[in-house]
This record gives sequence, structure tokens and C-alpha cells, in this order.
Amino acid sequence: MRLPHAATIAGVLMLALGIPGVSAMQTNEPASSASPYSYADIADLATAAPIVLHARIHRAAALKPDRAPGVAPAHTRFYIEADVVSLIRGSGPLAARISYLVDLPNDARGKPAKLKRKQPVLLFARPVAGTAAGTSDTGSIQLIAPDAQLPWDAATEARLRAILTELVKPGAPPAITGIANGFHVPGTLPGEGETQLFLNTATGEPVSLTILTSADGSRRWAAAFGEIVDGSAAVPARETLAWYRLACGLPRQLPLDRLAGTAPADRRKAAADYAVVLGALGECARTRKPPEG
Repeated sequence: MRLPHAATIAGVLMLALGIPGVSAMQTNEPASSASPYSYADIADLATAAPIVLHARIHRAAALKPDRAPGVAPAHTRFYIEADVVSLIRGSGPLAARISYLVDLPNDARGKPAKLKRKQPVLLFARPVAGTAAGTSDTGSIQLIAPDAQLPWDAATEARLRAILTELVKPGAPPAITGIANGFHVPGTLPGEGETQLFLNTATGEPVSLTILTSADGSRRWAAAFGEIVDGSAAVPARETLAWYRLACGLPRQLPLDRLAGTAPADRRKAAADYAVVLGALGECARTRKPPEG
């Protein structure tokens, strides 16, 4: 079977857990000026999905409630068959036409959503194990979340590709899992001080925050991903992977018990410094609302 525009599926399967610079396959869908999804919406899915692809719906069938256990209220589960347009991330074989399940919210009248033939979508998925040992069903995928199908548009795919490109770079910022420890020390002049916080990460790679307070009360802060060397610490730009890891991964309050051995007054100063970092990072805004089970 051939993919749309006569491009073969083999042409999009020459990836090895990487991100192509520009897909060899062109699409006719109109581009939008901005993605309807926030950076965090897309990063949440992209960082968790071993397979990311652009597809077009071939057939959609709403499942009856008795065949769709665990569906959230006001949602309907669909069995989807879709044609692969391009494999954005992934390795291994994949059929030209795939199938999967997705849970979608009902419309304002409480009716199942209407999915059109050839409707373009972005899918965030994992492979489905086959019946034989060591094999997989290349015609089936499993979404990493019940709603991990997004409507495709050029702006969303561009943002997605930028995130995936950052993810595969050496030394990519890891997920933050908490505060490991830290301290605050006063400076030589009244009002001066320095807070250092060391973070726990999913990979064990070091990440730290440094906040410097001047005698006039002004503060400067920076984050270091990896071992601290001269010039390596910086304030991450918004809507980058480093910003996402911090803005969406840091706890909303500094756990003071992580500052063992620090005087109570210095703990309070560290907490105030931490609040400055959170304020500078801004909100981890999400517009995607996964279905509640």
C-alpha cells in the first residue's frame, strides 16, 4: 500500500529515535498563524511518547459504552484507522495504515464528536506488543494518554518539532522531580546573600539554582543544567525545554526541611529567593484538559 502523494512508508521510517530536519513529505493542509496549544501542552505529550506521527483519519467508529470501559463522563471512545503522513519520531517498522483508540469529548448536545475522513491529526503513542515473542504489531499503536490525539496544524507541528529537537540534543535538560537540598548564606555587606538549591532529576543529572541578593535588595538568579562551570548558568528563555522543566517541574513552595543545617532566618530568605525564581519563570500554562477517569 502506498502513502499519500505516492511516497512510500519506507521513506518515513529511516529514523532512529531522532527528529528529521524537514519532512520529505509535503502536506496540503493550510498553515495557521499560532498553535492552539501551549508549549507545556505539547511538551507534556512529546517528552513521554516514543512514537510521534502525523496522520490522516481514514475511518472512525464510535464504540458503545459496554465496549469502552473506563471512559470519562461526557466522552466517547473511538476506534480509528488512519493513514501515516510522516513519522516525526520513532524507530522500527510501522504500517502505512494504523489503528488505535482515542477518547474524545462529546459535543454541546452530548453527541459523539464528528471525525471527518482525511482529517489530519498528530498522534503521541507507543508500539503495541505482538503475539509472538520479540515482535510487534506494526499496524496498531497505543496512545500514551486517552486523548493523545491532537488536531494537526502547521504551527503545532513546528512547535512539536522544536521540542523534539531539544529533547535529543546531548545534555538535554532532564525532568525535575523535586528539591534535593540547599542553603542560604549571608554576604559580607548587610542585605547581601546567596541561595543555592540542588534539584532531583529523573536521570540523576545535576541541576541547580543560584540566587544572588545585592545590598540594595535586587536579586539575580540562574539555573545550571549539568556540572556548574564558568558561564554555564543562565536564565532559560521562555518556551524552551529548560524553561519547561523548571516552570512545570518545580514545587510551588520551597520545602524548608531540605535546607538542613540552615538557620531559620536564612531558610526564610531562601524561601523568598525561591519565590522570585518562580515568579520569573511564570505560569506553566496548559490548555489541554485530559479526560478525567
